[in-house]
Amino acid sequence: MGLYLCIFDGDDEIDGVDVGPYSDFGGLRDYVVRELEGGRAGSRFPTFILHSDCHGEWSVTECARLRAELAEVIAAMQKQPLVPFVSAWQRNVAQEFGLVPKNAFESFVDVNADFVLERIQQLVDVALERRLPILFQ
Repeated sequence: MGLYLCIFDGDDEIDGVDVGPYSDFGGLRDYVVRELEGGRAGSRFPTFILHSDCHGEWSVTECARLRAELAEVIAAMQKQPLVPFVSAWQRNVAQEFGLVPKNAFESFVDVNADFVLERIQQLVDVALERRLPILFQ
């Protein structure tokens, strides 16, 4: 089962990110906890790390905090060495699109081979601009 993060305005979908399986999103968050939070989940990035990945949402208020957290996570991960992709499908999609990660940030991709944290950051920007929550589906 996959995680889809999206923004709706009424019945109209504004934007969305197909993250991939829940386990891959968990792998990304596990990396952040281990490498950037010193093993203490939510100590630096509580909005990103502690939110359940099941159905729910990041509210507009949470998105404001999430924007700052993601900027810090992205900057830190861009300085970390690359890590192996967390699943075979990520390896396959990266190969298909000719993606060769240079750092940890580039080691986590969505189903379209876009850098997943960058896509989530873009989604946060849209959510804040439109004053709409990000839904977990």
